[in-house]
Amino acid sequence: ILLTQLCETLEDSVRNLIEARGLDAGIAFPTGCSLNWVAAHWTPNAGDKTVLQYDDVMKLDFGTQIDGRIIDSAFTVAFNPRYNPLLEAVKDATNTGVREAGIDVRLCDIGAAVQEVMESYEVELDGKTYQVKPIRNLNGHSIRPYQIHAGKSVPIVKGGEATRMEEGEFYAIETFGSTGKGYVREDLECSHYMKNFDVGHVPLRLPRAKALLATIDKHFGTLAFCRRYLDRLGETKYLMALKNLCDAGVVDPYPPLCDNKGCYVAQFEHTLYLHPTRKEVLSRGDDY
Repeated sequence: ILLTQLCETLEDSVRNLIEARGLDAGIAFPTGCSLNWVAAHWTPNAGDKTVLQYDDVMKLDFGTQIDGRIIDSAFTVAFNPRYNPLLEAVKDATNTGVREAGIDVRLCDIGAAVQEVMESYEVELDGKTYQVKPIRNLNGHSIRPYQIHAGKSVPIVKGGEATRMEEGEFYAIETFGSTGKGYVREDLECSHYMKNFDVGHVPLRLPRAKALLATIDKHFGTLAFCRRYLDRLGETKYLMALKNLCDAGVVDPYPPLCDNKGCYVAQFEHTLYLHPTRKEVLSRGDDY
């Protein structure tokens, strides 16, 4: 299947199921379908011909929102059973993070627990054994209305901050396991963008940039979007205007995050809410 077709099918079913109505309800951010050593923030741009293969490891990262309340969730698809230990490691690590989370829990303690579980797994590929490594510069995060990353980070390795979780907070608990370095850097063509949550009024000279910002404000606000979403709204020849908005600091680009070429990364993620006396995992289903 073409990844473009996969994303559009998934996005259309989200729009139907959630009865999408502009900023009030719908998709919370672009569908990530990052493959293999690409850990996150990859979705096809227009004309992309990438086809999902039997030996690929694909992270499907998707989100919904109603009145800005975002549910952020992810799972990994791998058809070849040789990757099963990698997927099991990361699913176990994410479930450990969910289990450890709670009011007054220190974020660093969650990271330490996640790392211990993740690193207890190994995966054999082509006769070589790899210890599964958590990607140390990727984190879970707190979530606020219309703000996917709301200021607190949930590490997936030890040594993080001693900040505590508090009652009434929403968190995305996500872990990434890798057969590579366990460290990502930005690479490849950018598809993901998001208006800066804290930006005030910035004077823009380019009429095209002003018009594009009006489209972004109307349809996405401070939610993340991708080039395909602009295409779908009928926007054309907008790359210069988009670059202008990025250069002005109004919009931030989020390029794909990649580990070593040739390695494999898996991801699982759930969103939870901290009630006064319990935590509720909002994205749990009978599948993952």
